[in-house]
Amino acid sequence: MMLPLPSVYRGIFRTAIRKLKSSRNPSLHRLLSDCDGVQTGLADADTIFALSSGHGRCGVAVVRVSGPASATALRRMVGFTHRLPPPRTALLRSITDPCSKEVLDRGLVLWFPAPHSFTGEDSVEFHIHGGPAVTAAVLHALGSVPGTRPAGAGEFTRRAFQAGKLDLTEVEGLGDLIHAETEAQRRQALRQMSGDLGRLYQDWSHRLKRCLAHVEAFIDFSEDELIEDGVLDRVDSWVCGLQAEMEEHLKDERRGERLRSGVQVVIAGATNAGKSSLLNTLCNRPAAIVSPIAGTTRDVVETALDIGGFPVLLSDTAGLRDSSDLVEQEGVRRARERVQQADLTLLVVDSTRLPSDVQQVAGFLSDHLKTVLKQPETDKCLLVLNKTDLLPEAQTEKLKQELRRVSGLPAACPISCQTSEGLKDFLTVLRSSVQTLCGDPLSGAPTLTQSRHRAHLQQCVAALGQYQRYRDFDLALAAEGVRLALTSLGRITGRVGAEEILDIIFREFCIGK
Repeated sequence: MMLPLPSVYRGIFRTAIRKLKSSRNPSLHRLLSDCDGVQTGLADADTIFALSSGHGRCGVAVVRVSGPASATALRRMVGFTHRLPPPRTALLRSITDPCSKEVLDRGLVLWFPAPHSFTGEDSVEFHIHGGPAVTAAVLHALGSVPGTRPAGAGEFTRRAFQAGKLDLTEVEGLGDLIHAETEAQRRQALRQMSGDLGRLYQDWSHRLKRCLAHVEAFIDFSEDELIEDGVLDRVDSWVCGLQAEMEEHLKDERRGERLRSGVQVVIAGATNAGKSSLLNTLCNRPAAIVSPIAGTTRDVVETALDIGGFPVLLSDTAGLRDSSDLVEQEGVRRARERVQQADLTLLVVDSTRLPSDVQQVAGFLSDHLKTVLKQPETDKCLLVLNKTDLLPEAQTEKLKQELRRVSGLPAACPISCQTSEGLKDFLTVLRSSVQTLCGDPLSGAPTLTQSRHRAHLQQCVAALGQYQRYRDFDLALAAEGVRLALTSLGRITGRVGAEEILDIIFREFCIGK
């Protein structure tokens, strides 16, 4: 007995096949477009304009216009009466107010006819002098052109997405590129904006569509012996392969997300170990108050740093000790909470409090680690042995030799925040640790950069598990699992439709032969 199909595709298949067998009427394509529910054009959209370059005084400001009235705006403000200028060619022209005919500025104008523009619509760019009065006058004049209005935040990019110029991962990459503050962030954002991540997900999406098309066709037409043997066995193999690839992709230790938002580095340790001094040394400014009084730092002090091209959010915390002061108790609680959330902890130790016998130093540091971190992970911690300037030089050398000899401890860096001794070596170790946490954004497969990517991919993997659970018992529910997986993946890129699934069926199956 044929299994019932809970999705909308069953009816679509039967209608499509009927039309193909009879007149092969092209209205089938309109039917599929209606089922797809995707916006096909922006012809009725308003024409929008905005200052696309940075605000404030600058040498050149770029004003962008996009929409069906772009050509009208160009004609009225530049004086083209008949032919528009050649596409993508910069022309030096006087820019005038359409109402008063007053010359506002003299600058470059560029015409981008649809669909060969950023938004896929007719677009114009005015490259004008970047003074506030000039830009304000040009924007005001554009507002007087019928059918135009100021653009909302991100509206140009939204139209590019709706026109199919960018998928959602490329949109996010563009946003990350604009906000990138370090070299590694720039590289990752540029790679995502160029489509590397989107192409990976589009490949998975295409393969999922193929799986779903085969399963749906088997459900609808297998009883009529119109489907070749071994279809479901191939689907089983494809689903297992996809699930394995996605699970491997999720095992990235959040490197891309960490690089995008910044590595959480927390300075922790006992009172008066020199934590705030270390923060100030790394910042090259007095970001935190430093005093010989224990418990001076009571709240978390944060600052953003660029460590070797990688973004770091550095946090100084209250000294860890038992206290009867309620305010200090809250500071200690927040410090421990921040340590638990940290990607990397810099455990600062006062070198003058280490055992005089260097052979006992390893045991002392091991116990101290357990006290501060509870469950210390050596790859997520660096030991910073501060105040080495207060030790005899011979004692410092013995300490360094002992630290090189012992194993089982995190990397230990003897330094002096007072004299900067050992600081260069410490920064080298810190940069290496941060780079390991973030990875190389240009090597290997593209990594996840957004928490929403991870959530949708996890849903996708779970849905493929549904296919495997129900495959031998209820093929309709198994197919629903593949459909849910495709929907979850489509939410990452913003592209999924029923017509593509039907195209695969008609291309790869000789139904009714």
